Amino acid sequence: MSDIFDTMRTVIPYAPLKLAALEGCRDFASTVNNYLVSYRHENPTHDITNPAFKGYSEDNYLLSCSCPRFGTGEGKGILHSSVRGTDLYILADITNYSLTYKVCGYTNHMSPDNHFQDIKRIISATNGKAKRINVIMPFLYEGRQHKRTGRESLDCALSLQELADMGVSNIITFDAHDPRVQNAVPLIGFDSFMPTYQFLKALVASTPDLQFDPAHLMVVSPDEGAMSRAVYFSTILGVDMGMFYKRRDYSTVVNGRNPIVAHEFLGDSVAGKDVIIVDDMISSGESMLDVAKQLKNRHAKRVFVCTTFGLFTDGFEKFDEYYEKGYIDRIVTTNLTYRDPVIYEKPYYAEADMASYMASIIDALNHDISIERIASPTEKIQKLLRKIR
Repeated sequence: MSDIFDTMRTVIPYAPLKLAALEGCRDFASTVNNYLVSYRHENPTHDITNPAFKGYSEDNYLLSCSCPRFGTGEGKGILHSSVRGTDLYILADITNYSLTYKVCGYTNHMSPDNHFQDIKRIISATNGKAKRINVIMPFLYEGRQHKRTGRESLDCALSLQELADMGVSNIITFDAHDPRVQNAVPLIGFDSFMPTYQFLKALVASTPDLQFDPAHLMVVSPDEGAMSRAVYFSTILGVDMGMFYKRRDYSTVVNGRNPIVAHEFLGDSVAGKDVIIVDDMISSGESMLDVAKQLKNRHAKRVFVCTTFGLFTDGFEKFDEYYEKGYIDRIVTTNLTYRDPVIYEKPYYAEADMASYMASIIDALNHDISIERIASPTEKIQKLLRKIR
């Protein structure tokens, strides 16, 4: 990171930094804010006494904002302080279903649609006064609806175009389901970051006896869509890779999708090896658990699941059962999205902390410098592996 700080010293920040965190991610945003304050106080890259760098080193970058609602469920966005001339970063967790609001006396849980609408409300409340607007959605809104099969909507592309039309300059996300959705907005910034390094840190911390060599470890992709993640992971670790592919029943639709008939495996034997399954999310977990079971049936030693987003839409009952039966040994997810607090009581859970990484991304973008070194974790992973070995 030292070379990045050296680069920052040679450039002037784009504008004074402000963070507008929507209610669904304020705890995480507070941690990110603390890292930014720490970076700029303990290792400042600029002379904070110079008037040209006013607003660079602050005790708090968080902007007070809210999205109250009327009795009908309609809402509005409010900024409680000025954003004139600032480099504004709007943080939102569109998966946080724990938030509720009243509609004619009834209680509704916030859906991704509600969260996305609140993002637009905050953008509208800036009244065009911010110098630049950046939106950080760790879980990309409608990212799973990224392509058309038959007469279907293209929700993700439309939402990105809507943000671009509202004046957003950069969209920052993590492990996008399909990064090619950025083709819908080719003239604005779109960055999808990967938590590979944070996964490894969490695995090493939670499982100190993990051996990173081809004789003891293998990386597996649970389907064709996660291949690129698994290829990178296995290559950087220097171990073999395998892949499952899904056979679906396209004659029926269950809960909006074609049910999986079976998982077929391609790759070398996993017998006696620890296996890391890499994917972008756990939704219901049905397919992930089936893959873990099949790996254990093929005599894998231990199964570790690394996913960027742990949504657990059907709860933890099945995961508890599979852990007790020995099908899974560890599940690692990031803290980028809301998770039911009960997850911290699970013996198989480990968290990959992303707050420091997020702060580094924001700091670099605020200086308008290349983020290639931040986006690529290769150097940090190699350093970690050398330390382990």
